[in-house]
Amino acid sequence: MDLELKGKVVVITGGSRGIGAACVEGFASEEAIPVIVGRSLEDGGALIEKLGRGLMIEAELTSEGACEKAVLKVMETYGRIDGVVHNAGVNDRISLRSGVDEFENSLRKNLVHVYALTHFALDALIETKGFIVNVSSKVPETGQGETSGYAASKGAMNALTREWALDLAEFGIRVNAVAPAEVLTSMYEAWAQGKEDPEGFLTEVCERIPLGHRMTSVEEIANTVVFLASRKSGHTTGQIVYPDGGYVHLDRSY
Repeated sequence: MDLELKGKVVVITGGSRGIGAACVEGFASEEAIPVIVGRSLEDGGALIEKLGRGLMIEAELTSEGACEKAVLKVMETYGRIDGVVHNAGVNDRISLRSGVDEFENSLRKNLVHVYALTHFALDALIETKGFIVNVSSKVPETGQGETSGYAASKGAMNALTREWALDLAEFGIRVNAVAPAEVLTSMYEAWAQGKEDPEGFLTEVCERIPLGHRMTSVEEIANTVVFLASRKSGHTTGQIVYPDGGYVHLDRSY
């Protein structure tokens, strides 16, 4: 299926690894032009070099100025922005015991840059009638425990998805979110290795996923992102999509 993304300039935050890198590869496979914005210059640069298309912009996304400069660099290089995929973020385990300063830092790492980058890219997105895809999480729906900052950030991201879909509809801009649940990224594997029995822990997680009793792949998340970005989903906006094997919405007793 031709998703009609050829030549589209797509900004992807945190696109150097994991889900973000899979999104970069997914857009490149559709002949779009991926622009990675984030801190992992070496990994991102290597990925862009491997794909033979796109751009890596090193930026500390917690800085408003860096977000603005990144948008200006994209416009200077390509003269357009067709879409933004907000993928950067980290489940930083900032809990109720962490304190207000740490909570605010978590919001800056996981949420504020989503607003800032969109703010600076807005005129370009209006010009192209572009798209925004927010990579959210299961956590606002299920909770997790001891991760107040991340939960608040991703819950707010879901709210912004609905708010922006309404706010930007008059400009033809579609806004959707993809909410991963259990995805076996390198970050997830590293977290699992900290458990007393990593293999047993992963087996237990998979047993709780109804469809296939397996974790979702990064490619499956990326495929959902790319489809929502395409005109093949041209009348879809304000939606939060859960490609999670039924983890969030099927009864735990299953």
